[in-house]
Amino acid sequence: MAFVVSRSQPPSPSPGSRDRSLRPFKCAQAGIPHYWRIEEEGGLPVIHTYELDETTRAYVATGIHRDRMKTAVPFGIDIDLIRLVR
Repeated sequence: MAFVVSRSQPPSPSPGSRDRSLRPFKCAQAGIPHYWRIEEEGGLPVIHTYELDETTRAYVATGIHRDRMKTAVPFGIDIDLIRLVR
């Protein structure tokens, strides 16, 4: 099982832009089946999740998690995102 978690860095537009385009492209080309991008909205974490489409070798969005991150893929996880910052 392989996956990548990437945190966007809001203060500089360049790293955030790279996190949204170049990094996912490179991970998809490497065949990494799951990609998560963590960002911040209004002081709270937001997790964008993606799964690799084997045919196109591109990521497909599987969710945007704001209050709670709950998924079974690539492993079972249930996190109250609000409690992380309180």
